[in-house]
Amino acid sequence: MELLLSALMGLAIYGVFHGIRLYRADAKLPGDLAVALEIGATRTTAVGSGIDRMGMRYAPSVLRMMGPKRVDALRRRLDMAGNPGGMTVDRYAARRAVYGALGTMAALSLIVRGQTVIAVVAFAYGMVWTDVIIRSAIRRRRADIERTLPDFLDVLAVVVSAGLGFRQALERVAEKYKGPWSDELRITLRQMDMGVGRREAFDQLRKRNDSEQVSMFVTALQQGEELGAPIVDTLIQIANDMRRTDAQNARRTAAQAVPKTTLVVTMVMLPATMILIVLSFYYGSGVDFGEILSGG
Repeated sequence: MELLLSALMGLAIYGVFHGIRLYRADAKLPGDLAVALEIGATRTTAVGSGIDRMGMRYAPSVLRMMGPKRVDALRRRLDMAGNPGGMTVDRYAARRAVYGALGTMAALSLIVRGQTVIAVVAFAYGMVWTDVIIRSAIRRRRADIERTLPDFLDVLAVVVSAGLGFRQALERVAEKYKGPWSDELRITLRQMDMGVGRREAFDQLRKRNDSEQVSMFVTALQQGEELGAPIVDTLIQIANDMRRTDAQNARRTAAQAVPKTTLVVTMVMLPATMILIVLSFYYGSGVDFGEILSGG
């Protein structure tokens, strides 16, 4: 047992020094990985950048093990998350390699000490932490977009009714907004500038965002264009429908919270309150139950 523990400690120390050597080494990187490390470099933290450099040599191996289908699914998830912290496919693979190695070494050392449960937690943390970050970023980005979209459509309708064309109005209003929805619109406008058709550009906008309201916006916009409906009326109707949907979702969420609150009150607060009442009566009565029992 002591020999195994010593071997694990030696492996951990070797891993630390090897990581420092890789971090300082001026390695020649593949072209796509070098670009990936430059993209978003100003958006990531110093710790994240260091982890990327430690795992950059192993990123191609991780991607090969994932396979083309999982890599394509990962690329779509990163698009929906807005590339949090400048994360790209290669950065993701590099972090998976580093976190996986650290989680595995921590799990082995904890198993030697007999802490199996904590070892499983440490191993799972190393394997899924990067995916947890992406999922959290997707939810946060979707919430920001859905909160911004109705007001954006109201402003866009006003600008269009003032006489600007839809393309110019979209660009003008997008410049005044900050956040993920503004970023998505700039991507769409850039695609249209590069020759992508308007319908195809908005279809790609819908694919990049796993949001019911974005899908509603694109569908209604395309249907209004096909049917020849006035764009201002279409935008106002979309905004009203989105606000109605938000209100329904809020009521649904509140209705789902009531049973959960009741369960918490029944399982936690009610027993605690009863214990507090019984103890209050006990200390307030001044009766020594020990003396009564001994006298009986």
